[in-house]
Amino acid sequence: MRTRRISTATSVAVLFSSVVLVGGAANPAAADSSKILSAKSVGDVVADGVHQHVFISDPEGGKVLVADYSGAVVATLPSLPGVTGLDLSADSGTLYAAVPGADAIVTIDTAALKESARYATGEGTDPKYPALAGGKLWFGYGSAGAGQIGSLDLTGPEPVVALGQETDGTWYAAPTLASTPGAPDVLAAGIQGQSPVQLAVYDVGSGTADRTAATSTDGSNLSDLALSPDGTQLVVASGYPYHHQSYGTSDLKPGIAYPSDAYPNAVAIAPNGTVAAGISGWYEPDVYVYKQGSTAKPVRTYDFPNTGNSSGSDTLDPGGLAWAPDTSRLFAVTVNSNGVRSLRVLTDPVRSVTSVTVTAPAKATRGKKLTVTGKAASNAAFPAGAKATVTRTDVESPKGRALPAVALKSNGTFSFTDTPPAGGTVTYKVSYAGDALHSPGAGSAKVAVSRATPSLTLNRNKAVYAYGTDVSFTAHLGSTYKNRTVELWADPYGTDKPKKLVKTGKVNSKGNLSATVDMTRDTTVTAVFKGDARYASRTVKSTAYAKVKVSTTVAKQYRTAKIGSRSYAYFHKKTNPVFTTKMSYHKNRSFRLAMQFYYQGTWYDAGSQYFKLGTGGKTDVTLTGTHDTGYRMRIRASYLDGSSGDNVNTTTHGAWKYFIFTK
Repeated sequence: MRTRRISTATSVAVLFSSVVLVGGAANPAAADSSKILSAKSVGDVVADGVHQHVFISDPEGGKVLVADYSGAVVATLPSLPGVTGLDLSADSGTLYAAVPGADAIVTIDTAALKESARYATGEGTDPKYPALAGGKLWFGYGSAGAGQIGSLDLTGPEPVVALGQETDGTWYAAPTLASTPGAPDVLAAGIQGQSPVQLAVYDVGSGTADRTAATSTDGSNLSDLALSPDGTQLVVASGYPYHHQSYGTSDLKPGIAYPSDAYPNAVAIAPNGTVAAGISGWYEPDVYVYKQGSTAKPVRTYDFPNTGNSSGSDTLDPGGLAWAPDTSRLFAVTVNSNGVRSLRVLTDPVRSVTSVTVTAPAKATRGKKLTVTGKAASNAAFPAGAKATVTRTDVESPKGRALPAVALKSNGTFSFTDTPPAGGTVTYKVSYAGDALHSPGAGSAKVAVSRATPSLTLNRNKAVYAYGTDVSFTAHLGSTYKNRTVELWADPYGTDKPKKLVKTGKVNSKGNLSATVDMTRDTTVTAVFKGDARYASRTVKSTAYAKVKVSTTVAKQYRTAKIGSRSYAYFHKKTNPVFTTKMSYHKNRSFRLAMQFYYQGTWYDAGSQYFKLGTGGKTDVTLTGTHDTGYRMRIRASYLDGSSGDNVNTTTHGAWKYFIFTK
């Protein structure tokens, strides 16, 4: 368990990629990702760089999950009761899994993703933590009070299991083992959960485990341990102290301590020596990445989100870290407050995060010089001569125009001047492409650059038209720089009619653009000029009003005759007149009927009433009651804006209809 191995082929690839990075800027990394794992627990995590798979053991579930480099599970290897520690062969062809529930070491073909063999370790041995070293597979085994180290030799014609390889005593429980290809004869051991933490180092080059150093530290609750690539340093993660302590493997004396935070619970060391130090913390960064031997500042940190129901974030599982051999990714297994586990793929882990801030004046005058300043910040110093690219985006260069690159000072600050040729919103974006030690980063600032206000007018405002009149609205645009296009929009009153574009185009030589609107409703016409590099956008509106179409007819009169110049309908006093009103229809519309009588040369109000307009735009109203004779009467229908059930037309009065009752 907790071994960090890399094949010879992969080692060459890592070295070559480092050379490429020196020659040019690194490509931006993909974003971090996360996928749910169907795992009850986590025993170990190992990454296979050749097949780009991540193996995660689930002791409680009795299985090994196989995920791809995106974090998605692609296979499940079952029937492995209690499977805990994992280790990968030098060629990445075989995965070794310690299966205590079967008292066996199980090998898995990493290409076929199938179990290939089982090697019994003896009844009741409970092997848990394998590690390849000295040409053998070593494993920690045993129950509480009887921990030991055994080995499995597969180099001969028959597999050979040797138990009791620790000759200087026994461990309190099955020890966790760590090894590294760079020091093939070094084997390190410690016991998970033990307080105080006990550590030991063995030389296994002779085929036996010869203890070379041992110590009892002031730490408590060991969770994880890992060897540096050259085997000279052993880094441990224990609940206390609140950092990741390293020890020299020659004598197990304390060395440097990698700062982290409360409750360290995982450590993984990459083939290039980069240290990933993980903790179990709700409110602090969860993973701290350091260059080997450097403790001033972490290269970068990762803080997991909260996907559960608690107030704190998801936490790292003990021992839940593993490096991709090429260091392009760091894999972390986390668990939330609901017990749901996730495999998180942390990208670009060996490069410090670059943040870029850009400061520019809020406002500026077009054609006048302005100054932009800013800073590129990172935990790692920028190399001498580092430069950032600058892009200016404006109405004339909507896809951006490259400006001269700006040099970064030793503290990451920069400054440059520019004379914006175009007005409107101008964006200055400063980007650092990244390098071997820094991830890409970018920042931007916006400047409101002045533009002249163009002349834009629109006729017909407040004009009133008969229902259905075709009205020509004309927009007039004054001087501009390049843009001579105007849009004309019509927005009829009423929520059932949307605003629509009726015409767009360049104005004529006189600066005019016209569009015809059918005036069946009050309508707001809008002229829009979107601006150009020197003239600001502008919008003007004109609201014109449309009357309704209304008429009233009279029925049941016995004759029609004139009184003076007016034509009157004559009714017998026992006859009830019928007045039929026709009006432009609108949903829920009503009309008002008003009646007046004539007395001694003056018309007087005789009352009014609203009536609902029929769906066909027609309503009959009968005048009932006692009809006095000899009085001249008149009646008319009206639509009153806002009082007739809607406001889509302007107030319209129909013509008076005159009538009189006789005996």
